[in-house]
This record gives sequence, structure tokens and C-alpha cells, in this order.
Amino acid sequence: MSSSSRFLLPLFTVFAIINILIFSLKTILLRFNVDISVLLVANVIFLLINILVFLFQFKALSNPNLNVFIRSVMGGMMLKMFVCAIAVLAYVVIIGNDYNKKAVFISLFFYLIYLAVEVAILTRLNNKKNA
Repeated sequence: MSSSSRFLLPLFTVFAIINILIFSLKTILLRFNVDISVLLVANVIFLLINILVFLFQFKALSNPNLNVFIRSVMGGMMLKMFVCAIAVLAYVVIIGNDYNKKAVFISLFFYLIYLAVEVAILTRLNNKKNA
């Protein structure tokens, strides 16, 4: 197992845990009128964008210039914000006035979970002597 794929394991674990929670709490979520499909799509989007950003940051960690890593972190943050904003805007435009605010806010909570996992992975990588 390569070192980058070993560090991607927590992202896949979070993805699986969130999907299991969505499916196990399906009846409760439906009772509170939360759109399950929005949560599942948001979870997939967050997984894919976090993998992409992590790979950029993993590559930047090996660069001796610290500015490269800082630029990759800031660029990744901007990329994630733009993808989130575009996804929410596309959802609102496609659905119209019947969009599910609760599902959007729960999805943004998923973003925070993925962010915490990404920071933990990068902190662990940065503490290594050869990182």
C-alpha cells in the first residue's frame, strides 16, 4: 500500500460512516423532511473533492519550499468553497423554491467533518521527519 493511499483511508472511513448513518437514520430524517438524496450526493462530492485536494497537498509536502504547501492548502480551500457554492446554487436552480434547507445545512456539517479529517491527516503527515 502506497503512503498516499494509506493516508486516504480515513477519508473513505468517514464516507462509509456517513453513508451508514444516513441509511440507518433514514426514517428519522424523512420524518423531519430531510432529502436523503441530497445528503448522499453531498457526501460523494465531499469525498471526491477531498481526495483531489489531499493529493495536491500530499505532493506539495515533499517540496522543500514551504510556500508551495501553503499555496496548495489555500488553493484547496478555495476549490472546496467554490465547489460547495456551485453545488448549492445548482441544486437551488434545478429544484427551484422547493429546495431542502435542512439537507443543505446537514451537508455543510459533513463538510466540517471532512475538513477535520483532512487537517488531522495533514498534521500527522507533517509531523513525520521526511515530510
